[in-house]
Amino acid sequence: MSSPTRRSVLRGLALATAATALPLSALASSPAFAAGSPDGHIPPLRQMRGMWIASVVNIDWPSKSGLTVDQQKAEYLAWLDLAQARKLNSVFVQIRPTADAFWPSNFEPWSEYLTGVQGQDPGYDPLGFLVEETHRRGMAFHAWFNPYRVSMQPDPAKLHPEHPGRKHPDWIVSYGGKLYYNPGIPEVRAFVQDAMMDAITRYDIDGLHFDDYFYPVNTTAFDDSAAFAQYGAGFPDLAAWRRHNVDLLVQEMQQRVRQAKPEVAWGISPSGIWRNKSTDPLGSDTAGGQSYDNLHADTRGWVRKGWLDYIAPQIYWYIGQSNADYAKLIPWWSGVASGTGVQLWIGQAAYKAGADGQPAEWFQPGELTQHLTLNRNHPEVGGDIWFSAVDVREDRLGSLSTVATDHYTRPALGPLLPRLANGQAPRRPVLATARRVAGGAELHIVATGSTIPFQFAVFRFDRQAGPGDFADARNLVGLVPAGRNVRWVDPEGGQGATYYVAAVDQVNRISEPSDGRTVR
Repeated sequence: MSSPTRRSVLRGLALATAATALPLSALASSPAFAAGSPDGHIPPLRQMRGMWIASVVNIDWPSKSGLTVDQQKAEYLAWLDLAQARKLNSVFVQIRPTADAFWPSNFEPWSEYLTGVQGQDPGYDPLGFLVEETHRRGMAFHAWFNPYRVSMQPDPAKLHPEHPGRKHPDWIVSYGGKLYYNPGIPEVRAFVQDAMMDAITRYDIDGLHFDDYFYPVNTTAFDDSAAFAQYGAGFPDLAAWRRHNVDLLVQEMQQRVRQAKPEVAWGISPSGIWRNKSTDPLGSDTAGGQSYDNLHADTRGWVRKGWLDYIAPQIYWYIGQSNADYAKLIPWWSGVASGTGVQLWIGQAAYKAGADGQPAEWFQPGELTQHLTLNRNHPEVGGDIWFSAVDVREDRLGSLSTVATDHYTRPALGPLLPRLANGQAPRRPVLATARRVAGGAELHIVATGSTIPFQFAVFRFDRQAGPGDFADARNLVGLVPAGRNVRWVDPEGGQGATYYVAAVDQVNRISEPSDGRTVR
């Protein structure tokens, strides 16, 4: 991390020396670079701005099974349009919702949510398309997996004949009208990891993401008694053994991702309550469902042990809610993440804003924007992910529009994982020209070196503004998908504005800025 002196130098960086005095790459992980000014009013230069796109039961995409290839593609491109309009920089797309696949998997059948028939080839490679089009927009693609859910219905005979659950019926547990893989069988744990790593190793994916489902319940009604009898020796009770099994999944996934593709971000979005303070003095001041006990997910432990790159707790409650107050959970999670190197992003309940049946507080148009305002007081919070895409589009009460207006006034670089911050930054680009055109100021940006970066970050300093500061996100006016030669128009640019451009790689390392050019 950078020292206070380094941050002071950055704050005083003058326009005349901005391109050469201090490389942006050296500032990539400093608090000032990451979070703006201490008063919280300067928008952060780096921030997770994500949106979940759920495929299970066709929640978001595809909107229904059996659409044509062109219809599926058009729908996904519309979701990217929406994300860009809201100034988001990442999507979390569910590509393995029920032990199936949105790619030609070597392990599991095609998902029924594509064609309506499990195992039926959709006629193209959806995952290849999703990744390519997301990157074309300069956005990050996080592959969202559900590790153990096998089916949303309870009959194994309805699975595809070649489904692993049909070949290994002893792997399957039926509970609550659904089918699950048994997390207590070592072969199952290895298999689901193999199935997910198949996508990670074959595609240019930016992140591997789990949701909050592990064991579905803390009762013996989920019948894993045979596995417990075989593998549970030495554990004080069933719950401790189950928790150990989930711990192994999390720890082993980290090891496999780091070994195969260390540039991939690995994280989980658990339920927002680890344990209540009444149960455990280390818990939060809440009275809701506890992931540690109910789902056998030691979410706090994973962070404190450094088994994740990030955690994105689903804090799906309003400010002041009696049993689970957003305003109490944010400082609690901030304390858990503090000093661990694990990034903290917040899962936000867009689906509750203005929705029928919700309490009156969710009918206040400012509820969600107040969440992000509160987050400013907790520098550990590095951004938000919105559930889900349909609700971001619906924008009931104008809640998401208000968030964008209040908090997403400028683009934001994606988060940079601390473990990757010291890697090789991209080469400094050349800003060849900056000239007035009818629509604003047109920049001609040229990539240097043999590797094309992922994005160009464009900074504008207006003549009357005096010294410029690259850590002040108000000076970041564009994140442009990179190419060898790129022309980009800043509609707000005018005569006298001075521009600098930095290259950004796929993990969000940033180069030194180009020489400046002033629009004449």
